[in-house]
Formats: sequence, C-alpha cells, structure tokens
Amino acid sequence: MRRVTIALLALLFAPSAFADDLNWLKAPPSVGVPVVNGWAGFYIGGQVGYSSANGDFSATTQDPLAFVLRELTLEAEQQPSSWPVLGSATHSHASFGGFVGYNTQYEHLVLGVEADYNQANLSLTAPNFPISRLTSAGGNTYLVNITGSGTVTDLNFATLRARGGWAMGNFLPYAFGGLAVGHDNMHISATVSGIENPQNQPCTPTGSPTPACVPFSFTGTAGKNGEWLYGFTVGAGLDVALTKNVFLRGEYEFVQFAPVDKLQISVNTVRGGVAFKF
Repeated sequence: MRRVTIALLALLFAPSAFADDLNWLKAPPSVGVPVVNGWAGFYIGGQVGYSSANGDFSATTQDPLAFVLRELTLEAEQQPSSWPVLGSATHSHASFGGFVGYNTQYEHLVLGVEADYNQANLSLTAPNFPISRLTSAGGNTYLVNITGSGTVTDLNFATLRARGGWAMGNFLPYAFGGLAVGHDNMHISATVSGIENPQNQPCTPTGSPTPACVPFSFTGTAGKNGEWLYGFTVGAGLDVALTKNVFLRGEYEFVQFAPVDKLQISVNTVRGGVAFKF
C-alpha cells in the first residue's frame, strides 16, 4: 500500500515540477547592465584622443612680401610676392580635455548642447622651397631669390556644438555641429633678395663709368604669439550607458578654422571619454 501511495504522489507532482523547469528555460533570470530609460539632464566628463592638424602655408608669404616690395617696379610688373615658397604641413599628437552638456529627450529623439575643450599642443612647420629666377622690370634685369619660413605651435581648441541623437536603450548614436575657437602661436617670414642690373649693363664696381649691379634684400613677416582662430566643427559619435548615471563615449570630430594671414588650418580628432550624468 505504501508503494502505491508514493507512486500516485509522484504522478501528481512530477508534471508540475517538469513544467517549472521548462518555464525557467524559457525565461531565465535577467542579468547584466540595467536598461537606461532616459538621457535627459546635465552631464560632465573627461576625454582622451588623437588629433591631426593640417595647414597650407603656400599663400602666407604673399602679403608680407607685397608690403615690403610695394614701391618697386619689380613688384608692379613681375609680382614676386605671389611666388609660393612654402608648402603644406601636418602634425599629429595625443590630446586630452573635457566636456559639459545638457540633453532633452522626446521619446527616442535626444537634443542637446555641449561645450568641449581639447588640449592638443599641435605644431606645424612649413616645408621651404626657395625660388631663384632671372626676370626683368622697368628695362632692368633682376636676379631674384625668395625664401621663407612658417610655423604654428601650441594649437589648442574648444567647441560649442548642438547635438542630435536617437536613443536605443543604453546606446545613443549622435551627430553634432557648431562653432570652434582655437589658440596658437603663428610666425611667417619671407625674404626676397638678389641683384638689380641697370639697363642690362655688365656688373662693374660702384664708381666705374658703367652702372654697377645693385644688391637688394627685403624681409616681410606676419603672425604673432597668442593668435586666435575661429571656425566650425562637425562630427558624430556614440554614447553607451554603463549605469543610470555613467556613460562611455567614442567620437570623431572635424574642425576647420577660417584663414588667418592666409593660413587655413583643419584638425581631425578621434577620442574616447567617460562622463557622469546628473
């Protein structure tokens, strides 16, 4: 009798226990990062990255030379100030900085404004391609030599940008655009020198019956320490929430500055960061 009772109990309760096992398999306990339901609010963070700057110096010597040669027939007829002696330069360097911003959220759409600072200490040194030409102006023959130099040091920048993103749980892909302000030390120098041969006569010592060849040299400069740059920024990135208040970031940013002394600088940056949301 005891054996029959045990068998009946097993038949009654076994299906229920087996069903519980199946339910556990179908819906296992939830684990992992909690889902973030909102991105709205203030946030502040730090970032590290890698920035690459490019600058085209080819036109930077024109104005300094045009100014120092402005009263010469040589400049009026041949315009040696327009001869390019400098080229383009690039420099890449690790960077770091911080950011602060505010988001509002409308269902999945996230809109915000953010200020960023990037300490990059970028430097550019222009390659120099000296020019030597034999030309004529005002009936005289000139041997003209032009050389120059151009440098940019300690380039750092900040941006103020509007952001738009699409919230997907713990992920927020976004794009941005806005204004950029940079600060650097810029120095441009160019020298034009040579010999003027009056009336195409043979060169003779000064004081001789025929005209002597006259040497000349003029140097023009541009730029200064503490130069301010203004431009725009665009880019895109991804914020990933680790908790309700902490998120990671990865992004790409392009900055283009308006020309200063005909030098236009652009900067490409990739960076990662971490932030705390209030």
